[in-house]
Amino acid sequence: MLGNSILEQMNAELCKKALEKIGSPNVLINMVSRRVRQLTAGGGGLSRPLVDVPAGMGMADVALTEIVENKMSYEIPAETAAVRLIPKKRRKH
Repeated sequence: MLGNSILEQMNAELCKKALEKIGSPNVLINMVSRRVRQLTAGGGGLSRPLVDVPAGMGMADVALTEIVENKMSYEIPAETAAVRLIPKKRRKH
């Protein structure tokens, strides 16, 4: 499973602290993945770390540190009502 291999590559203590803040491992993995993509993309404000980064720190650990230091958070959108699709009537040829 991809999620588990990502977690194994990250600093275990940072992972534990970040998980305490976020609560859900799935949400944590998604946040870290998205942030790592932003950090590695370069060329803008989003590509700069929001925390002091020691030399040699991996991007996933940078993302975790940002979460632990409350530089990042998340919001789950409200559920939308289910919409029933009504098929169009077919014309007879």
